[in-house]
Amino acid sequence: MELQIEDSELVRDYISGDEKALEILIHRHNQRITSFIYSKVLDRDITEDIFQDTFIKVIKTLKKGNYSEEGKFLPWVMRIAHNLIIDHFRKNKRMPMFEGNEDFNIFSVIGDDKLNAEKQLIKDQIDTDLRELIEELPDDQKEVLIMRIYKDMSFKEISENTGVSINTALGRMRYALINLRKIIEKHNIVLTN
Repeated sequence: MELQIEDSELVRDYISGDEKALEILIHRHNQRITSFIYSKVLDRDITEDIFQDTFIKVIKTLKKGNYSEEGKFLPWVMRIAHNLIIDHFRKNKRMPMFEGNEDFNIFSVIGDDKLNAEKQLIKDQIDTDLRELIEELPDDQKEVLIMRIYKDMSFKEISENTGVSINTALGRMRYALINLRKIIEKHNIVLTN
């Protein structure tokens, strides 16, 4: 019986110029990656396109020498596929561009309970994007926004916790939302509602 060569060894072989090593890796993980992509996009042609784009990115990263072996090969490839799936939904306008509408509640996108796999994937990415963008706010605005949105506190509770008046807390929240909209537009982030 033939011993199976470890993924990490095949990656090293490919980086050293052995094209066959990549073929083995693709063949070995084809089913898992294809199934994962299909479970999100539910379209065979799109699945094939994303699968190919995933391995184009894998090849470019390996050839540039930017692959670190800290993680395992398959989870790394799955992460690339995951990001390309999100890119696909964004590019194909399945996620409308954020409009700077004063009435639009940025956080309405993270409160929907009835989500299919595609929407859940997008929701998770939006939540991650928002949390990163919130970090760019001034500390006083960030504090109020996190208490209000993520800790579901009333402005009275926020006022008591921060030691500022309710009006000051309301003002900070208002400025936090205004600044967050500017940050979202600056980064050209896509949100859905």
